[in-house]
Amino acid sequence: MVSNITDQILPKIKEWQERPLDSVYPIVFIDAVHFSVRQEHTVVKKAAYIVLGVTENGEKDILGIWIGENESAKFWLGVLNDLKGRGIKDILIMCSDGLTGIKEAIQAAFPKTIQQRCIVHMIRNSVRFVYYKDLKPFCNDLKTVYTAKNEKLGYEQLQKVREKWKAKYPTSLRNWEDNWNAICPFFSYSEPLRKIMYTTNTIESLNRSFRKYTKTKSVFPNDESLMKCLYLATQNITKKWTTRYGNWDMILSELSIMFDGRI
Repeated sequence: MVSNITDQILPKIKEWQERPLDSVYPIVFIDAVHFSVRQEHTVVKKAAYIVLGVTENGEKDILGIWIGENESAKFWLGVLNDLKGRGIKDILIMCSDGLTGIKEAIQAAFPKTIQQRCIVHMIRNSVRFVYYKDLKPFCNDLKTVYTAKNEKLGYEQLQKVREKWKAKYPTSLRNWEDNWNAICPFFSYSEPLRKIMYTTNTIESLNRSFRKYTKTKSVFPNDESLMKCLYLATQNITKKWTTRYGNWDMILSELSIMFDGRI
């Protein structure tokens, strides 16, 4: 009975997932939330991949939700091509964690787009194996890297921090070295824009809201049931998004200079 009642929203979900989008988004965030879903008499972990865009007016908008099992360049390329098919022609900055295959997919679908790795995720990955007694001094040293005035100073600080801790934690900063090209773009922008793009906190806050709406459901019977729940949660969450980012006029002016002719 419940399924029959909730099936009435399936056309609305389809319409929402296929609705036309703006031609340009200054900033787009990508992340995933994992849920338990029943599949062929077993329970498996599936991810709801969420794409959140910031419009030219500085307002947030959930562009779509895709449910899948494994991340890959092919999967992400399918998501980005879906966005292109719905009208997006350009994305200036795309912020994400180290999602599998996302770098290759961005290069294929939006070759001019700048990828920004989430600094908060980078910090979490770095401190996973740091002893508690070293956690505060290690994080304080790491802070000198991502709060540096520019990329050159940031990289110099990274070398100093790595030299200081390499004997005790030889692998903790390797990820920063390997992904520096995707970490450093935010150094080129002003402080208000940095605060938006250097972390995926915007979409992680959205993920926490999704968790509140789904916490009573430990296992979803199928993908369709999960999608229904997330769609209804989306409608409630976005009702509260009534304001745009602060200092947006200044940020938009900066973006129009940095990305001349694209916005």
